[in-house]
Amino acid sequence: MPAAPPAAERVYDHIKRGVLDRSYEGGTLLTEGHLAEAVGVSRTPVREALLRLEVEGLIKLYPKKGALVLAVSAQEIADVVETRLLVEEFAVRKAVPATPHLIARLEGLLAEQQRRALAGDLAEVADTDRRFHAEIVRSAGNQILSRLYDQMRDRQLRMGVAVMEAHPDRIALNIAEHAEMLDALRAGDADAAAACVHRHVSRVKVLVRGDDR
Repeated sequence: MPAAPPAAERVYDHIKRGVLDRSYEGGTLLTEGHLAEAVGVSRTPVREALLRLEVEGLIKLYPKKGALVLAVSAQEIADVVETRLLVEEFAVRKAVPATPHLIARLEGLLAEQQRRALAGDLAEVADTDRRFHAEIVRSAGNQILSRLYDQMRDRQLRMGVAVMEAHPDRIALNIAEHAEMLDALRAGDADAAAACVHRHVSRVKVLVRGDDR
């Protein structure tokens, strides 16, 4: 039987999951006592986990008060969308002609996203959405770009859930747009694939709402 993860790791996973799936929304004040009780640990590992999450930019610590979950800001949204467009439009063009392996992976992820959507699990839909795009980025074969893209993972997941909560109709459109990208890749049409990516990613900035900080 595998050993349980260290206490600080369990707290970290608990808080991060809550922030990304918006169980802990922006503006929520988390206290050490509440978190220790929720995870079943002492306060020391809670402090360790909170320090780590502050470094990642998900919370802000206030001594003797707790940790404030930071809202997704308008500037953060703009920065993420701009970076995604630079990386993903380049990657999807380089993916043409698409390999049978890439097509098969994208087909599998699209089917998985449809299943998750039917189950109504927004966090899993957002995760599958993100993996669909990451697969295309990886296919470009540029490890530096792949690492840069992976650094945006948490922000993408959080924004994805926010979009789907605010715009439930976006889920079906998201899946349809992924199918369009896949069709363009199957057809070997780099221009059409890049246009699909641009339209799809740009819409995030319009749909997500956040307060500047």
